[in-house]
Amino acid sequence: MKTVWNDTDYRDLRGRLARLTPETPARWGKMDAQMVCHLTDALRMVSGQLRVAPKNLPIRFTPLKQLIIYCMPFPKGAPTAPELRARQPTEWQGEIAMLRTELEALVTRGAAGPFVPHPAFGALTPRPMGVLVYRHMDHHLTQFGV
Repeated sequence: MKTVWNDTDYRDLRGRLARLTPETPARWGKMDAQMVCHLTDALRMVSGQLRVAPKNLPIRFTPLKQLIIYCMPFPKGAPTAPELRARQPTEWQGEIAMLRTELEALVTRGAAGPFVPHPAFGALTPRPMGVLVYRHMDHHLTQFGV
């Protein structure tokens, strides 16, 4: 299972980010350059820099939580927290730089965390958090063909 805690997987994400351009078309969905803001803000949420209101959903509980984090493909067009769609992109290079900085900060902090509870999944230990972050980024980079 790929995770941001694995150096090879982390470098893979960074390489894919380097291939992303503002002209890269989405294969599905409505996000455009806002996807970069969305990913940055999702990482800021994990570190506690951005507060996102918790949702009391059934996916907070075992075994559904594990099934979604580890097994099921992320659905195209799945709803997201409004806080993770609120910020509009500014200058492309600056947005990409912020995303790289947040990703590097998370990986540098490491699996020891600390992590705030996820608004949909609740408290996560390092393993599922690393997998979820990787899979979320992979989902959106795949959305843009990189």
